[in-house]
Amino acid sequence: MPLSLASMGEENIIRRIGGNPEAKKHLENLGFVVGGTVTVISAMGGNLIVNVKESRIAISREMAMKIMV
Repeated sequence: MPLSLASMGEENIIRRIGGNPEAKKHLENLGFVVGGTVTVISAMGGNLIVNVKESRIAISREMAMKIMV
Protein backbone atom coordinates (compact mmCIF):
# COMPACT_ATOMS: atom_id res chain seq x y z
CA MET A 1 0.00 0.00 0.00
CA PRO A 2 1.21 3.57 -0.53
CA LEU A 3 2.68 5.44 2.42
CA SER A 4 -0.15 7.98 2.23
CA LEU A 5 -2.56 5.25 3.45
CA ALA A 6 -0.39 4.09 6.38
CA SER A 7 -1.64 4.53 9.94
CA MET A 8 -0.18 7.29 12.07
CA GLY A 9 2.41 6.16 14.61
CA GLU A 10 2.85 2.73 13.02
CA GLU A 11 6.34 1.77 11.85
CA ASN A 12 6.36 0.54 8.25
CA ILE A 13 9.04 -1.08 6.11
CA ILE A 14 9.59 0.45 2.67
CA ARG A 15 8.93 -2.26 0.07
CA ARG A 16 9.27 -0.33 -3.20
CA ILE A 17 9.79 3.19 -4.48
CA GLY A 18 8.10 4.14 -7.74
CA GLY A 19 8.26 7.12 -10.05
CA ASN A 20 10.81 8.40 -12.52
CA PRO A 21 14.57 8.09 -11.84
CA GLU A 22 14.77 11.71 -10.61
CA ALA A 23 12.00 11.19 -8.05
CA LYS A 24 13.55 7.91 -6.87
CA LYS A 25 16.95 9.57 -6.42
CA HIS A 26 15.40 12.51 -4.55
CA LEU A 27 13.58 10.18 -2.15
CA GLU A 28 16.72 8.07 -1.70
CA ASN A 29 18.69 11.22 -0.80
CA LEU A 30 16.07 12.02 1.85
CA GLY A 31 16.57 8.57 3.39
CA PHE A 32 13.73 6.59 1.81
CA VAL A 33 15.44 3.32 0.83
CA VAL A 34 13.95 -0.12 0.22
CA GLY A 35 14.13 -2.13 3.45
CA GLY A 36 14.28 1.01 5.61
CA THR A 37 11.64 1.97 8.14
CA VAL A 38 9.31 4.96 8.02
CA THR A 39 6.72 6.18 10.54
CA VAL A 40 3.93 8.65 9.76
CA ILE A 41 3.95 11.36 12.45
CA SER A 42 1.08 13.51 11.15
CA ALA A 43 -0.96 14.30 8.06
CA MET A 44 -2.15 17.76 7.08
CA GLY A 45 -4.22 18.27 3.95
CA GLY A 46 -2.84 15.12 2.36
CA ASN A 47 0.78 16.08 3.04
CA LEU A 48 2.69 13.94 5.52
CA ILE A 49 5.31 14.47 8.18
CA VAL A 50 7.26 11.24 8.52
CA ASN A 51 10.10 9.95 10.65
CA VAL A 52 12.79 8.29 8.55
CA LYS A 53 16.34 7.50 9.69
CA GLU A 54 15.80 9.50 12.89
CA SER A 55 14.83 12.64 10.94
CA ARG A 56 11.45 14.27 10.46
CA ILE A 57 10.65 15.04 6.85
CA ALA A 58 7.61 16.65 5.23
CA ILE A 59 6.57 15.11 1.92
CA SER A 60 3.69 15.80 -0.43
CA ARG A 61 0.82 13.39 -0.99
CA GLU A 62 2.13 12.87 -4.54
CA MET A 63 5.54 11.71 -3.25
CA ALA A 64 3.93 9.60 -0.52
CA MET A 65 1.95 7.73 -3.20
CA LYS A 66 5.26 6.62 -4.80
CA ILE A 67 6.51 4.98 -1.59
CA MET A 68 5.06 1.50 -1.08
CA VAL A 69 5.11 -0.03 2.40
